[in-house]
Amino acid sequence: MKRILTLGILAGAILMTGCTRIETGEVGLRVGFDKQVGGQELLPGSFNQTIVGSVMTFPIKDVSVKVEDITPLAKDNSTMKDFDALVVYSINQANVSDLYNTKNKSFHANHGGDVYLMYNYIFNATRNAIYKAARKYEALDMADNRQAMEADIREIVIRTLADEKLDGMINVSQVLIRNIVPADIVVGSANELVKAKNELKQKEVEVATAQAEARRIAALNSNAGAIQYMDAQARMKQADASLKMADAIASFKGNTLVIGAGANVNVGK
Repeated sequence: MKRILTLGILAGAILMTGCTRIETGEVGLRVGFDKQVGGQELLPGSFNQTIVGSVMTFPIKDVSVKVEDITPLAKDNSTMKDFDALVVYSINQANVSDLYNTKNKSFHANHGGDVYLMYNYIFNATRNAIYKAARKYEALDMADNRQAMEADIREIVIRTLADEKLDGMINVSQVLIRNIVPADIVVGSANELVKAKNELKQKEVEVATAQAEARRIAALNSNAGAIQYMDAQARMKQADASLKMADAIASFKGNTLVIGAGANVNVGK
């Protein structure tokens, strides 16, 4: 009995060490001893023996693909210095076997013992989509239209999948643009343009100031003659009044002479 129990424990240990569990977010496929890949998906949470044959695992949820160091051509025919994006996609678990067994193996990528279905395909589709979307925008306008470009890129990738009858198997959930850098010559030209505009505005202000000062001086000059004339008129009236006063005093025969309001002059004979 003790020997049977020992053998049972040993068999259980061998069975446990000869099993693999499909984790959440993954799907498995069995590989037979003859290296043939099975057509039945092994679902998340299932335990599968690996004593005979092996099990391949495929991450299928929220797979991220980095598309970096892209240099697309902008609408203004300038080449971007750098363009980095991230695309997130998922695989329909019911299509894992079909995608792996019927599609070109170069479409997939291997990392850490897992097979990332259609990873390379999505990379190339996104790269091509970036080049197409970039042609809609000027180099210096791309950063301001980041969200619109993300939507354009995602739409182009989805359309590519639909053309290849893959739209029901692969879902592209998100495209994120991580970095947009125009060419140095474009940035330099933009800076020179801004500098020129600022200098032009400064000169316009200087010209406007000079024109205002010229108008002020002209106004003063045009009024100078009128001011001199009015001053001469006042002086002439004052001289005339003084002359009349002198005549009145000289010809007066009385004792008191009224010159102005409230002013009396006593004149002796």
